[in-house]
Amino acid sequence: MEPFRQHTGLIAVLPRANVDTDQIIPKQFLKSIRRTGFGPALFFDWRYLPDGTPNPEFELNQPRYAGASILLTGNNFGCGSSREHAVWALQQYGFKVLIAPWMNTPSGRVAGFADIFRNNAIRNGLLLIELPEPDVRRIQAAVSAHEGLRATVDLATQQIVLHTDPPQVIPFECDPQVRQTLLEGLDEIRQTLQWEAEITAFEQRHDVQLPALR
Repeated sequence: MEPFRQHTGLIAVLPRANVDTDQIIPKQFLKSIRRTGFGPALFFDWRYLPDGTPNPEFELNQPRYAGASILLTGNNFGCGSSREHAVWALQQYGFKVLIAPWMNTPSGRVAGFADIFRNNAIRNGLLLIELPEPDVRRIQAAVSAHEGLRATVDLATQQIVLHTDPPQVIPFECDPQVRQTLLEGLDEIRQTLQWEAEITAFEQRHDVQLPALR
């Protein structure tokens, strides 16, 4: 996968919590044996009317969000089934960064992103950023006040810079291992190949013949 270091793009807002993977990419689009072509099906049931025309009421169909590559959404995004196609659809639509709030509830903390979705995103190089609710509301307010608002997301410095006047800087946290994986573009195969010399040495000294059964 491609390394992720810094990205500048337009911010779109989808202010919905608990967006599940069947809404991100409905089940009828999972029949393909390829990993391409999922972008047009992203949020299909929300994005299109029954006759196939764009739904003018759906947030991402607003002209102000055309070409957006940073998505601000609600908590628990990506819940539901474990389909990796959800990440592919988001990326193929054009999103590079997703931002969601975590929140505290009487029953405990609710994460910005569901666990399986988070793991799929990391494996595919999609950056997920969790922020406290006040920071998410701050970004949403800035987007509302500045049509066409862009931001720069810098993974090395762990900062979001809103292109307002003056610029607003919002720090974020990222697990060190995840951060290094994305900065270096290390998918699971490339991570394994970092140990190629050790693997080769083991294979050379290992007796590949199975011991005789007694």
